[in-house]
Order: sequence, then structure tokens, then C-alpha cells
Amino acid sequence: MKRPQIVVGVAVIAIMGYLYSLPVKGLVKPKEATRGGAAAMPPAVKANANINAASVSALAKPNIDASIATEISALESKLKTAGEADKLTLQRQLAKAWDSVTQPAPAAFYYFDIAHKSNEMADWLNAGKNFNAAYKLSQDTSAQGTYVANAVEAFDHATKLQPASLEAKTGLGVAYVNGGAMPMQGITLLLDVVKQDPKNHDALLNLGMFAMKSGQYAKAVDRFKTMIAQKEEIEPYFYLAESYKQLGQKQEAIAAYEKCKELMGDPAAGQRIDEYIKELKK
Repeated sequence: MKRPQIVVGVAVIAIMGYLYSLPVKGLVKPKEATRGGAAAMPPAVKANANINAASVSALAKPNIDASIATEISALESKLKTAGEADKLTLQRQLAKAWDSVTQPAPAAFYYFDIAHKSNEMADWLNAGKNFNAAYKLSQDTSAQGTYVANAVEAFDHATKLQPASLEAKTGLGVAYVNGGAMPMQGITLLLDVVKQDPKNHDALLNLGMFAMKSGQYAKAVDRFKTMIAQKEEIEPYFYLAESYKQLGQKQEAIAAYEKCKELMGDPAAGQRIDEYIKELKK
């Protein structure tokens, strides 16, 4: 599976989780959402040594095709007994195998190990991006802490290798905000990316999502509309709909939900979105 397809897969899974985590009656008045202008950021999270490649792989295998899981298990067995000369090749095979089935957590740990050995920019970026994606999909706060800590380390290495890399700055900014300890430092990094590249996809998406978290829905709308003007995609349309809903702009929210449903092409998600639209039409 190519990287764009992996990103779309993560986006759909994340949105599905969001759809089923909230009640249909999710309309919140802006003044209630902001509580004076900003919602509390998540507390700082810490790494957990028990969250590793083996533990997340075991959790992920039931969610993938049985034949692929068998192939991955065979590679893992080879890795346990492999000499140093063969370990890197096997780790790359495992990282790509997990990437191909949209399982960022195990992929991240393998890329992380690879990067520590190779110190290559691409490996650090792959590790960081997968850890950020794993954070986005996880509801386990203990695991989230590990993902954030490792993402920060990976992107920190990447920025040292290439200080001007906007991809590395964006990833580090996202990790900082996710971690909760240095949210403003993360936001500053993302704003700097957008200043240099006003159409930067990942920076705009995350600035929009962080604006939503802090109750700044009008700002979020601007970010998502800028993204959609470049390319119509599932995730910005969904969060645009959510932002419009929270602002009380029902017709705009309905239109954005309809477009999101069209792009997703997922019957289960479509039914849930229809419930949101039905509620807005009351």
C-alpha cells in the first residue's frame, strides 16, 4: 500500500472512532465550548516501557488478514534468531508489512529501531509519522504517552539532520501538542510551517484540530476551508462539518457532512453521519 493510501486509511479509522465516541446530539454553543476562550490541554504523558513492538504487534494481529498475520509472525521469528547483519533487513520488511495494513503502532517501533541504527532522515520521519498516527488512533493513555515520547525523539533527530525540513517541524509540533507538556511550543512550530508554506496539508489539518479542541471553531473553519480549496478530502470535510455544527451553522454543517459521506464511501460511517444530519435538520 502506498503512503497516501495509508494516510487515508488512518483518517477513516480515526473518524469512525470519533463518530461512535460521541452522541448524535453533539451541538455545543461556542461560549460553552470555549469556557472563556480555551479548553484545557491534555496533561503531559509519559512513556511506558511495556509498550513496545511485541506488545502492539500482538494487539494488532487480530485486526488484519490472517495470512498476513502469519507472514508477519514468521518474520518476527526470524528476527529473534537473526544475526546483526540480517536484523536491519528483517526490521524493514516488518515495518513495511505493518504499514501495508494500516497499523501504525507496530510499524512505528520497527522504523524507530531502524532509525537508531541508520540515523537516516527518511527512517526518523517514518518512525515519527507512524507514532503520531498511532497516538491518533489509540484510546489507551499509557500507550499514547509512549507514542508521543517516541514521536518527539524521532522528529527531534530529524530536525537536527535537516533543520529546514517542514515535514519534521510539523511532526514535532503535532507531537508536542499531543503530549500536553509544551502545547504552545508545538503550535508555534506549526504556525511557522504555515508561514513558510501557507498550504501545508499536515500543519493546516493539525492547527484546525487543535483550534477545535480549544473551542476556536471559527479559526478551525478557516484552516479546513483552506485545505479543501486545494483538494477535497475526507478528514478536513468531517472536521469542517463538526466545526460548523458547534458554531450553530447547521446548513453549512449538513453540506460538509454530505460531502464527507460521499468521499468516505463507507456504509457504516454513512449511516452514522445520516444520524448527525437528521439531528441537525430538526
